[in-house]
Amino acid sequence: MKIEKIIRESLNSFSDDHLGASSNTPIREDAFEMENEEKISIIKNNIAEILHVLGMDLTDDSLKGTPSRVAKMYVDEIFSGLDPRNKPKSSTFENKYNYGEILVEKNITLYSTCEHHLLPIYGKAHVAYISNGNVIGLSKMNRIVDYYSNRPQVQERLTLQIVTELQNVLKTKDVACVIDAKHMCVNSRGISDISSSTVTSEFGGKFKNKQTKREFLDYLKLDTEF
Repeated sequence: MKIEKIIRESLNSFSDDHLGASSNTPIREDAFEMENEEKISIIKNNIAEILHVLGMDLTDDSLKGTPSRVAKMYVDEIFSGLDPRNKPKSSTFENKYNYGEILVEKNITLYSTCEHHLLPIYGKAHVAYISNGNVIGLSKMNRIVDYYSNRPQVQERLTLQIVTELQNVLKTKDVACVIDAKHMCVNSRGISDISSSTVTSEFGGKFKNKQTKREFLDYLKLDTEF
């Protein structure tokens, strides 16, 4: 299917309904048939056209490299989480020390992109699990957050994807995630409310228990400034 036809069909089906139909990122089946170099070339030309239509002079020294920079940023950086080849390898290890309490990785820095306006989302993710015999390297939790953040996102889906991935890796339902983030589509445009942030959560397994959930949330209040 030609790119022009895909775009036309997308525009014809556009609505103001921002609700997604699935916790999976909406990716086409043929999304990875095109090599990254070709994607960058196409995106570069389209960014140049957008800037030209807006009236920008692309011969200016400050602007002439912008289409290429944006295209590389989209493919290699902020949307790199769309490519399954970039998914972190999350090896687990036997819980030989028999630690059976909650493990919390808090204040994980999060950068993502709102899929409705392609504006930044930034904030903190707090992730926890209770081992059922397996443990995961701490940095792998950060990498999982980073991988699913690096794609056009809605915060609700991102929260679910982080929990689901850790549940699959650790082979336990006892995983939880809380995200507190600012959305520039709210803070810098539209209502332009610079103070508001969005909080989402997902509690699996034992974290649905009121006492366990409370213990996890209380850990998030601890002062960890060193």
